[in-house]
Amino acid sequence: MTPATSATSATFDRLPEQPLPFRQFIVKMHGRCNLACRYCYLYEGPDHTWRTRPAAAPPGVLDRTATRIGEHARVHGTTALSLVLHGGEPLLAGVDTLARFTALVRDRVPDFCTVHTTVQTNGTQLTERRLAVLARHGIRVGISLDGGLPAHNALRTDRAGRPSWPAASRGARLIADRCPEAYAGILTVVDPTTDPVELYESLLALRPPAIDLLLPHGNWSAPPPHGDGTGAPYGDWLCAVFDRWWGAGRRETRVRLFEACVALLFGLPAATESLGLAPFDAVVVETDGSIEQVDSLKSCYEGAAETGLDVFRHSFDEALRHPGVVARQTGAASLAARCRTCPLLSVCGGGHYAHRYRAENGFANPSVYCADLQRFIRHVADRLAGVAPVSASFEGGTP
Repeated sequence: MTPATSATSATFDRLPEQPLPFRQFIVKMHGRCNLACRYCYLYEGPDHTWRTRPAAAPPGVLDRTATRIGEHARVHGTTALSLVLHGGEPLLAGVDTLARFTALVRDRVPDFCTVHTTVQTNGTQLTERRLAVLARHGIRVGISLDGGLPAHNALRTDRAGRPSWPAASRGARLIADRCPEAYAGILTVVDPTTDPVELYESLLALRPPAIDLLLPHGNWSAPPPHGDGTGAPYGDWLCAVFDRWWGAGRRETRVRLFEACVALLFGLPAATESLGLAPFDAVVVETDGSIEQVDSLKSCYEGAAETGLDVFRHSFDEALRHPGVVARQTGAASLAARCRTCPLLSVCGGGHYAHRYRAENGFANPSVYCADLQRFIRHVADRLAGVAPVSASFEGGTP
């Protein structure tokens, strides 16, 4: 029995009579990357299944994937879905391929279904011509950066060790200047050794409509960097950025993690993988057509994201019945006992699924970032209540 099966088998029999259909389809257009970021959980982590797969998704895989997405949307009466063109570096597949595949999906979903397409790129391959093709086909562009200054991106180098910042920043400015309507935003992984306000303001300078702040993929068996088990360095960092964002007097940009936390504290629904108890609704199609759970699981162990299914022989409905997917659709029932009794449960939701992993017992644990999440959520709650002084937002300490 694999760790994933061990962790989720107890919830398999609790599959809801009507599981939530997938509404986010992450399709690996290209399984390789032109960068060699030293911290990459995908290429530098414990899972090496990418080595045995095609570099680019063949036309047959894309054709069949489009059919399966259309089938799933039709069966479930889906009125809107998210299509994420992913990698590796998806632009290595060619923008014309991305455009053709997007058109295929839109053609095969029912008329009542809207397909919102985004390509997540490191930005180094963006040119005016490529951006024009993407924009013409209604494909929005999200850019992954470690920050808005060269020093923030020192670990994001190409395979020859050359810095990616000049090309990546050119790409970000190109889309902000020439095609802001296609700008989806910037994704940044939190590094608590950076100055939080400086980093946030450096990203603002690139004029993103939204920022995604993600915690590095770590778990109890492979702890995240910069955490020594004491204090809450990631929570402190997030608190400092939240205070800068909240205190601006106007919404300079959306920060999805912050907006989700505020909404959940008010008892409103919020869709995020990092917070809340909303059932998970994303699925991945690899370059060989394999249907998988999300990539973040690959930071845990070899094969953690595998389902044994593929688009040629299986429907996405069959993937809904995989134990790993079931566990993420049963809400609090699949969480550790400590999480189920926590007063922050409805906001925290146990944190990111991959961050709960421990080799001995799978995913039935609190997040390895439990202290950081408590620190952050309590701080936001205090700010909403008007009792947390801004000056205390980066003092450290435990929740």
